[in-house]
Amino acid sequence: MKNADVMTRLKIAEGHLRGIQKMVEEDAYCIDVIRQIQAVQAALNKIGGMILENHLNSCLITAVQGDDPNERERVLKEIVDVYNAATQV
Repeated sequence: MKNADVMTRLKIAEGHLRGIQKMVEEDAYCIDVIRQIQAVQAALNKIGGMILENHLNSCLITAVQGDDPNERERVLKEIVDVYNAATQV
């Protein structure tokens, strides 16, 4: 993952979000607004997945292969916390 790729995707999501704001200002059909919100949420989820994958392939591997058991535990707990936050209803 390159930061440039993430930034490009974030800017696209930002543009879509601005489009949603305009739709609301113009009193667009509610279902159309909801669909656009869902598209932005999906885009942000994709970006989050890209960042998480990078973290797993760098920080997590470094910690697991390292000699500090506290650091391993800390990084693994972060992953569990992120997972738990993402799966809360």
